Amino acid sequence: MRSLSDTLERLARFRAHKTEPPGQPGRLQDLRDFGSNPGRLTGKVHVPSNRAEHPALVVVLHGCTQTASGYDHSAGWSALADQHGFIVLLPEQTRENNGNLCFNWFVPGDIRRDQGEARSIRQMIDAVVSKYTVDPSRIFITGLSAGGAMANVMLSTYPEVFAAGAVIAGLPYGVASTVPAAFDRMRGHGLPEIKTLQSKLKAASPHNGPWPVVSVWHGSQDNTVAEINARAIVDQWRGVHGVGPRPDFHEPIGAHSKAVWKNPEGREVIEYFSITGMGHGTPIDASSELENAAPYMLDIGISSTFCSAKRWGLLRDDFEPARRASGPAPNREAPFAQETRAADGIQQVIEDALRKAGLMR
Repeated sequence: MRSLSDTLERLARFRAHKTEPPGQPGRLQDLRDFGSNPGRLTGKVHVPSNRAEHPALVVVLHGCTQTASGYDHSAGWSALADQHGFIVLLPEQTRENNGNLCFNWFVPGDIRRDQGEARSIRQMIDAVVSKYTVDPSRIFITGLSAGGAMANVMLSTYPEVFAAGAVIAGLPYGVASTVPAAFDRMRGHGLPEIKTLQSKLKAASPHNGPWPVVSVWHGSQDNTVAEINARAIVDQWRGVHGVGPRPDFHEPIGAHSKAVWKNPEGREVIEYFSITGMGHGTPIDASSELENAAPYMLDIGISSTFCSAKRWGLLRDDFEPARRASGPAPNREAPFAQETRAADGIQQVIEDALRKAGLMR
């Protein structure tokens, strides 16, 4: 267990990098009257004018200090939806729930099936599916950091809902229940053994399969959520998919790599993208007109949005995003995100810790 002062310093650092670009006004619409909302979340939705009769749905969860519209502006999900006719749902955290706008991925009452924030997100999905006649076999989820961890919560607690998901810089399900423990796991300390990880996933729902396909993305220079968490997520999902510890093959992607596991039927069920030199954030390709670099939205020349959408069968086979006019090339040899040690006032940090622990709203 880390010291209280260490945990408070970590919280202060986490709050410091909170600037993000505004989203495009009016692009996302408020989602209203979606249920009892026990997690007290809000939500946004983007419904393209050219949506299919029974469209696919992508659920997108922002990271800490971000908003739904800001994340969407950088990741380009709604812009991609406009070209391919699927719907985008963006649940959003509130400062009343969490002062850093993190989804509460470790609070027991928010991550159990049919409770708290997990239940609120499920209610949002049900409302969108009903209103827009979404194809229930084509529902997907992705998220960054705390949003990535919450995406894994949703995949674990409602596996029957999702065809696939992409967890970016996230954490395994059910590995922490307090603020200090959450920060320990983020550092890579105290993660459970593989059998325990897998039993937590199995116990999260009464589901017996089939199980969603899982893609995991993580930067090798992530100093906020240690990359060992990505390997732990893979290990957590190996059990239900019946795959061993060694991937079936590796695929180089420039300086980066993708490992793939196939189930006994030969289907690719787990992917692990290890992004060399990348810090904490979502990998994007800002040469595309759909995406925009920002804090924690890192231009490495690989788009997790495009790769995920293609993997999920949302794009035309011949689709390539339009490119911006060429400018100065980004430095893609250095780490793509740096942590800052600037801190807010100690009182605010303590209040944030209490909110994260569920002791203050």
